[in-house]
Amino acid sequence: MTDHNDIHDRLGHAIKRAEQALIAEKTRVLRTVDLTVPQYVTLLLLQQGAGSSGAQLARACMVTPQTMTTILANLETKGLITRETSSVHQKVLVARLTRTGRTLTKKADALARGVEQRLADALDPAEQAQLRALLERATAALRGTG
Repeated sequence: MTDHNDIHDRLGHAIKRAEQALIAEKTRVLRTVDLTVPQYVTLLLLQQGAGSSGAQLARACMVTPQTMTTILANLETKGLITRETSSVHQKVLVARLTRTGRTLTKKADALARGVEQRLADALDPAEQAQLRALLERATAALRGTG
């Protein structure tokens, strides 16, 4: 008989376990290139854009501005990004990838995609589509939009 009050039977617990397993594996592989997951995500966002402020990156990475300031300082120290005063706002610094940053981002992305591919390989295409749809529905329900 299953005890429905058992934490292991709760959907939230199952989602959190899957997320933690995904992040733990990405953390492991990214450590080989001396990056954290938040640093990797920041680099990936910078690779896709023409330059972003710390505030824009913090929102996109879902971290506090203070956390993003630390991430950017660490990336700058590693020579992976530069920060320059915005041409639009004198008090805003815009981050951009350096050549080294672009090269490392490609390598890190290949590692992270490898982790995601292992996850995808555990599911057939229909199951992948179903999982995406279910997660989107769950997100919408929790945000009150579903």
